[in-house]
Amino acid sequence: MSISIQKITKSDQKIALSSLGKLIETEAEIKRKKVKVVNLKIQESDEIVSIPFNALKLLKSIIGNMAEGKSIALIPTDAVISTQQGAEILNVSRPHLVKLLEIGKIPFKKVGSHRRILLTDLLDYKSKSKAKRRKNLDLLAEEAQKLNLGY
Repeated sequence: MSISIQKITKSDQKIALSSLGKLIETEAEIKRKKVKVVNLKIQESDEIVSIPFNALKLLKSIIGNMAEGKSIALIPTDAVISTQQGAEILNVSRPHLVKLLEIGKIPFKKVGSHRRILLTDLLDYKSKSKAKRRKNLDLLAEEAQKLNLGY
C-alpha cells in the first residue's frame, strides 16, 4: 500500500458532512447488535460488500476527518517511510527531521544513501513529544498562576 496524503476539497467536505450523521447512527446500531461483519450495498452497482465492523469504524473516522476539512493519510503501521513523508507527518521541515534522526531522537536505517524510518518509531516519537510539550505547558501555566500573571 502506498502512502497517500491528499487535501480535502470543499465539495468532499460537504459530502462527508452530510454522510457523517448516518454513519454514526449505523455504527451505534451495529455495535448494539454486536455484529462482527457489516454488509454495505453499493447503490450504483447493486453490489453487496462484506467488511469487518472495525473497517466501518475506520470509515466513520475517515469521513469525520473529511467533514472537518482535515487531510487524510492511510499508512500501514509497519510501513517504512522516507524523510519527506516523515516530515509531513510531524509537520516539520525535512532538514529538521534529518537532524532528529542524526542525533538519535528517532531510530532509522540507511538504504544506500537514503534514510528510512519505521512508521511506528516516528509515531512513538510524535506521541512522546506531544506529551512532553503538554507537561511543559502545564508547568508554565502553573508558574504563571503562582506569580499571578493574569493567565
